[in-house]
Amino acid sequence: METLTLDTPDSPAATPQATAPRPASRAGVVVGLIGLVLAALALALGGLLWQRLSAAQEELAKRSIESSNTAAESRAMASQAEAQVQELQARLSVAEVKLSEVSLQRSQLEELMLSVSRSRDDNLVQDLESAIRLAAQQAQVTGSVQPLISALQAADQRIARAAQPRLNPVQRAISRDIERIRGASLADIPALAAQLDELARQVDLWPTLNQVGQKAVAATPTPGAATALPTVANDSADPAPAGAWAQVKLWWQRIANEVVHSGRDLVRVSRIDRPEAALLAPEQTFFLRENLKLKLLNARLGVLARQLRIAQADLVAVDAALERYFDPKANSVAAARAAMLRLKRDLVDSPMPTPDDTLAALMAAAGGR
Repeated sequence: METLTLDTPDSPAATPQATAPRPASRAGVVVGLIGLVLAALALALGGLLWQRLSAAQEELAKRSIESSNTAAESRAMASQAEAQVQELQARLSVAEVKLSEVSLQRSQLEELMLSVSRSRDDNLVQDLESAIRLAAQQAQVTGSVQPLISALQAADQRIARAAQPRLNPVQRAISRDIERIRGASLADIPALAAQLDELARQVDLWPTLNQVGQKAVAATPTPGAATALPTVANDSADPAPAGAWAQVKLWWQRIANEVVHSGRDLVRVSRIDRPEAALLAPEQTFFLRENLKLKLLNARLGVLARQLRIAQADLVAVDAALERYFDPKANSVAAARAAMLRLKRDLVDSPMPTPDDTLAALMAAAGGR
C-alpha cells in the first residue's frame, strides 16, 4: 500500500511543483475505474434491457400471433354469425309471412264465426218475433191469453238455451209481459160461448104465455090401486059384489077427473097484460123460437169475434123476447133470464193485452247487431 504523507508549511520539501502530478494521476485512475464500473454497469444494464426487450418482443410477437389468430377466428365467427343472422333473417321473414297469413286466416275465421253467430242470433230474434206476433193474433181471434203466454214462455226457454248476453233485456221484457198479461182481467170466451150454446139448446123448452095442453100433476090413483081396494073387505060375507062396486066407482071418478081437466085446458080465464103474446099463433111461436136461436148464435159469434157490444145487444133482445112472449113463472124461463143477466155482466169489452215490451226489446236486439 502506498502511504500518503502530509506536507506541512514548515517542511521545506513540500512544494507545489513537486507534489502536483500525483493527485492528478490518481484522480484519473479513480475516474477511469468509476468509468469502467459505470461502463460495466451500463453494459450489464444494456444486456438486461436487451434481454427484457427481446422477451418483450417475443411476448409481443406471440401476442400479435395470438391476436392475429384471435382476429382470424373472430372474423370466421363473425362471418358465421353473419351467415346465421342472414339465415335467421330469412327464417324470420318466412315466419313473419306465415304469421301474417295465420293472423289473416284467424281474422277471417273470427269474422266468419262472428257473422255466423250474428246470423244465428238474428234468426233467433226473427223467429221469436214472428212467433210472438202470431200468438198475439191467435189471442185476438180466440179471446184467450193462453196462446200468448205459451209463446212468451217458449221464447224465454229458447233465449236461455242460446246463452247470449245481448238477449238478456229480452228475457226481462218477457217476464214483465207475462206478469202483466196474467194479471189482466179478461172475459172467459170459451165459457161464455158454452153458456150461449146451452141457452140455444134450451129455447124449445121455454113455455110461452099462450101455450095450452099442459097437464097438471094430480094425485089420482094409479091403475094398480083398483086391485088393492078389494083386499080391505076380506072379513065381509060377500067380497065379490063389493069389489065390483069399488071398481065402478073408481071408473066414474076417473072419467070425472078427465072431464074436469079437459075443461080446464079448453077454457082458461086469466089476466092478459100483453095481448100480442096471447094472439101468437103456433107457426109464429116456431119462428119466434128459431129467431131466438139465431140471436143466441149471433151473440156466440160476436163473443168469439170479441165483438162484445154486439153480443150484449143480442142478449138484450133475447131477454126482451123472453119477458114479452114467454111465461116468467116457469122455472126454465127464470133460469134462462138469470143466465142471460150473468152473461151481460161478464161481457166486459176489455182490450186484449199485447207484449209491447218484448217486441220493443226484440227490435232493439235486432237493431243493435
